Amino acid sequence: MKKVVPCLGFTAILLCGQQAAPPRTIPYTLAELEAIPLMSARTGTMVKKALFDGKTLDGWQGNPDWWSVRDGAIVGKFNDKVPTSFLFTKDNYSDFRLTLSSKMMESENHAGVCFWGEIAEKGENKWYTHGPLVIFPNPSMWDYNDGKGLRVYKPTLEKVTSQHEWVQVEILAVGNRVRAAFNGVEILEWREADRSRIKEGPIGVQLHAWTGPQEVLYKDIVVETFPKLDRLMSVKQ
Repeated sequence: MKKVVPCLGFTAILLCGQQAAPPRTIPYTLAELEAIPLMSARTGTMVKKALFDGKTLDGWQGNPDWWSVRDGAIVGKFNDKVPTSFLFTKDNYSDFRLTLSSKMMESENHAGVCFWGEIAEKGENKWYTHGPLVIFPNPSMWDYNDGKGLRVYKPTLEKVTSQHEWVQVEILAVGNRVRAAFNGVEILEWREADRSRIKEGPIGVQLHAWTGPQEVLYKDIVVETFPKLDRLMSVKQ
């Protein structure tokens, strides 16, 4: 039987004055989540394909100074303070299942995946986004439309990730509903109440702003468009 427990607020991680953790928000209760009506899945052709060939950044776009490939993984890396930036797919997606592995190599920062938005500019940064973001390894979500943390429902408070180890991520975005599993455990659910914000757009992997050096890896990135099975496949039933 699945363990369901009440939701608590997120705990900030402070290191030498640097705030690395996702924003503090009050998560949804299950009743609050279910009060947001579900939107029907979009229709289209189901295609499952790798988004990363393990060797090149073909099919991706972003700042070449910060993104490269090493040992079969996409590497986001910088040595000085930079703004939050993304590496985006050149193709657009609406309903999808995304699986990938990610690892924070350096810093106590976080990584994430953005979607349902558009590529935007913020100052001199040409690789910003307007849309939601699923955050890991500490599970939460952020809204790049309004610049604030999103309230999510957390089916479990079990700790399933570590800061500097690989995390296996599955994101299922269908209709207006987003579910995510980390390391085979369903970790959050969110629904977009404003349907005008759900846009077909690129998927982006994040290199989050930080005050010093950091490095994040992404590999084994696979997308399934218009998934037929409405469940998290990495979670044991």
